[in-house]
Amino acid sequence: MAAKNYARFLPEAVDSALAQTFTDWELLVIDDGSSDCTPDVVRPYLADRRVRYFRSDKLGQPRAKNLGIALSRGRFVAFLDADDAWEPTKLEKQLAVFAAKPEVGVVFSRRSLMDEEGRALPASAPNVFPRGFVLPHMFTQNFVCFSSVVVKREVFAHVGRFDPQWDLSIDYDLWLRVGTFHQFDFVDEELVRYRTGHGNLSKRLRDRVDTAMSIMHRAESRYGVAGHVSAPVIADGYASTCQTLSYVMRPSDPVESLRWSARALKWPARRVITLKGLAAGALAAFRGTRSPGSPENATANI
Repeated sequence: MAAKNYARFLPEAVDSALAQTFTDWELLVIDDGSSDCTPDVVRPYLADRRVRYFRSDKLGQPRAKNLGIALSRGRFVAFLDADDAWEPTKLEKQLAVFAAKPEVGVVFSRRSLMDEEGRALPASAPNVFPRGFVLPHMFTQNFVCFSSVVVKREVFAHVGRFDPQWDLSIDYDLWLRVGTFHQFDFVDEELVRYRTGHGNLSKRLRDRVDTAMSIMHRAESRYGVAGHVSAPVIADGYASTCQTLSYVMRPSDPVESLRWSARALKWPARRVITLKGLAAGALAAFRGTRSPGSPENATANI
């Protein structure tokens, strides 16, 4: 658990780890230079010897998570963002998948959404997630909820950890590397409560898209993704990322939304969908209306 200035959410997150029906775990809280009362909030939990606390000096998300991996001792590594929470049977059900399918490297699950106060929110999700070698699906859409994953330690030894070059979309870069060699599976239940509405996704949306595009380009040119993913799927990945930004920005900035829809036309895979987006965006700009958009439910690599 990499945490920075999330003291208000930490008790719910840590309590959800303590409530696991699978009890042979350790929790490493990596406090990445918090200026709030995070140390005071964590201190009572240290009475449980399974909980360990480490203070770092503003390493940033990739390095803080890598420190947690390095300090952990188990055969499997799970991630829990400090503002999310697990359901009690999460680890038990995911470890059962590894036991039944030793070829799998990563197991994730569905998620439910909650607001800043912990109230349940409606959410949309795919009816079925891909299993096995999911790289073509992953290139088009990062469908894995980060706080839901459990990863075999040997996977990190093979493909590396989080790349400090990126400060956004760090999980997407990792999953593209993992997906080139290792299989994914999932538990078809909502085993994570994902908190939304309090972060800065919308404020850094353009940065996220630029980062995602850079990650995709590097995966295509350096990770050998092109050897496993067809050219139309690669084009679809780029186009869908532009389309998602267009959709999310339509309520607040219809003109900028139109620009991103136009950019998506560069890749023909989704040209019909993109033209529909252009029409919707043009109508919204003409009417000056606000159409619904939600960064949390939009599906792309951002």
